[in-house]
Amino acid sequence: MAATPRSHNDAGNQNPAPGTAPAPPEAPTDEQPVHQHGSQKPPTGASSAGNPHETAVAPAAPVESGTTAESGAKHPVDEMLPPVRMLTSGLQHVAAMYAGVVAPPLIVGAAVGLSATELTFLTGASLFTAGLATFLQTLGVWKIGARLPFVNGVTFAGVAPMLAIVDTTEDKADALPVIFGAIIVAGALGFLAAPWFSKLVRFFPPVVTGTVITLIGVSLLPVAFGWAQGPNPAADDYGSTTYLTLAAATLVVVLLLRRFTRGFVKQIAVLIGLVIGTLIAIPFGVTDFSPVAEADLIGFPTPFHFGAPQFAVAAIISMCVVMLVSMTESTADMLALGEIVDKPADERTIAGGLRADTLGSAISPLFNGFMCSAFAQNIGLVAMTRIRSRFVVAAGGGFLVLMGLCPMAASLIAVVPRPVLGGAGVVLFGSVAASGIQTLVRAGLEKDNNVLIVAVSLAVGIIPITAPEFYHAFPETAKIILDSGISTGCVAAVLLNLVFNHLGAAARRDSDDVTAPMEPGEEIGETRAPNPVHAH
Repeated sequence: MAATPRSHNDAGNQNPAPGTAPAPPEAPTDEQPVHQHGSQKPPTGASSAGNPHETAVAPAAPVESGTTAESGAKHPVDEMLPPVRMLTSGLQHVAAMYAGVVAPPLIVGAAVGLSATELTFLTGASLFTAGLATFLQTLGVWKIGARLPFVNGVTFAGVAPMLAIVDTTEDKADALPVIFGAIIVAGALGFLAAPWFSKLVRFFPPVVTGTVITLIGVSLLPVAFGWAQGPNPAADDYGSTTYLTLAAATLVVVLLLRRFTRGFVKQIAVLIGLVIGTLIAIPFGVTDFSPVAEADLIGFPTPFHFGAPQFAVAAIISMCVVMLVSMTESTADMLALGEIVDKPADERTIAGGLRADTLGSAISPLFNGFMCSAFAQNIGLVAMTRIRSRFVVAAGGGFLVLMGLCPMAASLIAVVPRPVLGGAGVVLFGSVAASGIQTLVRAGLEKDNNVLIVAVSLAVGIIPITAPEFYHAFPETAKIILDSGISTGCVAAVLLNLVFNHLGAAARRDSDDVTAPMEPGEEIGETRAPNPVHAH
């Protein structure tokens, strides 16, 4: 795990502020989130202040919790939890990501003109393939899988280009086969490119990862706010006080459970909050149980149900661009999750994770599913609950597979009203943004260069959120990338870090220190006395 921090040191932007001694590591407590470890102690192999002369005299870094070499204890990521705890925690992950999985097939299916029965089939297929992709990611096979608590599902990045494919296909019956053929090719090419794409990890020091993690959380918050306002933006009651009250009540329930409970109940506070919020919604007439009554008990996603895949060049190019965007976001998500679970994602981990993403995407069309990618909202759940076991997420993948095979089971999650999901989403997605801020704490923001990197990258990444029509004049292919704040902010942060901290003389000099104000009467051109930490 020390390989990634060493590459961070190359940029000189990882370490605490000069003159600040590192705080002694503390064992995690019930009130201390595990993902704060990274902000409390420098990673193994890093100096305390970025001074190369201190490396020889710095004390050996303590072994991280859960990875004690002497005791041979497993890292919490690899621990098996008791069955009841594992299943309920896995179900909580499914509840957090269900709406994101079913929305793309519902949107694309409606554009194609599918019947209600076919829409149910397409939704079940997406759940089934999301479960398979999650198995690949968490359990792993050969060099495939990040083996982190990482949930995979249908990526929203592909919705716009898939709708464009539907619009340009003369016979709508051929639209889904054309989409599936393009996804198969894009997934196969992405699988081959994964080892080379993963080498970009050395260009993701804390100043970059912290910015991207923050953007992930900030980009997801509007989704929670949209859920809180109701299920249909075109409806007259969208954003009504009833919906907002239900969202607020769910949020309050989750907060109270997190504040006044302990242990396992505290860890599944979101799941309990969703159940209580759904019960509260019943008297308001918001909870709809008809999906349960109408759903079949058993249903298997028949391979190539909508026809054999077709391979159109324009559609393939479009989905290959989406695959690059998806791989960029997955890389950022893996780096974020690695920080949160205290097991930094190195090049090998990222390569395995990208292979799982791309292979899952290539296999999905076989069962009538779409392109798969990481689900950032579940990173927030890991950050909040501090349940780091990848087997918990694998259990969630098992639930997804079962729901794909049993439409009635899938409909139980669909009963949860959208405003209730929105109230819980505020906590989940806000936790992701908070984790990014914690990473930025140790990103060397006393350096003027790093302040500029964070400032500009956050601004670029927030454009699609605050000004959705900003890129309206650009071609549709370019908008696939530009409309993703995570992708644009990530690219901006990587490029700016290269310019300011890697290229030419920037890689050999320290940036200006902006944390200490000038003393009265001090001239701008005066040289300050060296910091005592550097006086060895």
